[in-house]
Amino acid sequence: MDRRHFIKTSAASAGLFSIVPSYVLGRDGKTPPSGKLNIAAIGIGGMGSANLHAVCKPLSRRKDGEWPDANSQNIVALCDVDWDYAKRMFDEYPEAKRFKDYRVMLEEMGDKIDAVIIATPDHTHACIAMEAMRRGKHVYVQKPLTHSVYEARMLTEAARKYGVVTQMGNQGHSGEGIRLICEWIWDGAIGDIREVHAWTNRPIWPQGMARPTDTPKIPKTLDWDLWLGPAPYRPYHPAYHPWDWRAWVDFGTGALGDMACHILDPVFWALKLKYPTSVQGSYATNMKEGPGRKKLDVTDSYPLGSVIHLDYPARESMPAVKVHWYDGGLLPERPDELEEGRRMGDSSGGVIFVGDKGKLMCGCYAKNPQLIPYSEMKAYKRPAKTLRRVKTSHEMEWINAIKEGRQASSHFDCAGPFTEMVLMGNLGLYKPGHKLLWDGENMKVTNYPELNKYVNPTYREGWSLEKKV
Repeated sequence: MDRRHFIKTSAASAGLFSIVPSYVLGRDGKTPPSGKLNIAAIGIGGMGSANLHAVCKPLSRRKDGEWPDANSQNIVALCDVDWDYAKRMFDEYPEAKRFKDYRVMLEEMGDKIDAVIIATPDHTHACIAMEAMRRGKHVYVQKPLTHSVYEARMLTEAARKYGVVTQMGNQGHSGEGIRLICEWIWDGAIGDIREVHAWTNRPIWPQGMARPTDTPKIPKTLDWDLWLGPAPYRPYHPAYHPWDWRAWVDFGTGALGDMACHILDPVFWALKLKYPTSVQGSYATNMKEGPGRKKLDVTDSYPLGSVIHLDYPARESMPAVKVHWYDGGLLPERPDELEEGRRMGDSSGGVIFVGDKGKLMCGCYAKNPQLIPYSEMKAYKRPAKTLRRVKTSHEMEWINAIKEGRQASSHFDCAGPFTEMVLMGNLGLYKPGHKLLWDGENMKVTNYPELNKYVNPTYREGWSLEKKV
């Protein structure tokens, strides 16, 4: 059985994907079955650069005499709406074709692209990923997967429909820590868990502010209309691009979108969560009404800090659980079991699982998990490792999954519902102090229906997740 037939047969029987990668087919008659994938990347000035380096180390970064290794896929196309911001990556991959509009790139390159890395601001993830999957491209999408709950559901369903290999860029999901946490909790290390506390030091960018009123000139290298994408039109300002877009509701998803996709990941997986039944939020801001001041509009800019409470029902053999989230420097109560002088979590945040037999703590990305106090950790007899371990980078896990005819670790059937959990937290900020009852299957707030417009925000004219006829 040749590799082409094997991949088609094994993938179909596993129900994973039906599209055969072009590298498997040896389209040009030269690429062997074990050859490299042809990768395109969209949004390459920020985190996209790290994703690219993980799948193809550029010549300029290789040591003298260093040969390309298994990570060196073919980078065939690079796309960014700001060519000045993207220049460094253009220079590092000089053979890749350059584009500003991802739609033009996908149309012109066609079957010359096997897979796409998407690392644009949050508000454009869904449109780009949907179009790429529709064309049969495997996709790696930076976290959070989408900008809205509705988009997350649509990408999850589309990934199944189009049969492609997917991965969300929450790299801790491929790490050892999250697997240990799952195995320990499922082993009953701390008993039944009915309470979880998670926190982050974000935002570390300006947030909780009024929209700027001045209108500086658009940089010549930036296509501002393309940068806005499906978001409502507003004049260009450096408060949005390139660094601080996370602060703005139209473009980013605030501290939750940035860090909860890392910090809450072991909570979602280990506790086998799906849809919450309710969410309640409150927030802190330094903006107050008065001379020269304006009260914060949380539909425009995220607050300086927030506290979110999510309720989950009992599932399988696990009891109902409350998940509490804190950001902006706000913290949960320090557990009595944690020894004096020891840090809660790490510099970016952490999680404390509260069980009826003990407590488990970890840092961001599920790093350094341990029972507390440390004497409990030393006494604990660890169970056998039952989950598959990932021995590569999160990006190469995706590449290898494509080549091996399987799904990646943080594929959209996992990442989509998890993203919905994260974005539900932001929904709770629109009516602080009130418990919003949530119908997860139908994606609706049942007791405050006026808030459902934030579940599926309207796109700007000319943009849609639907296929254009």
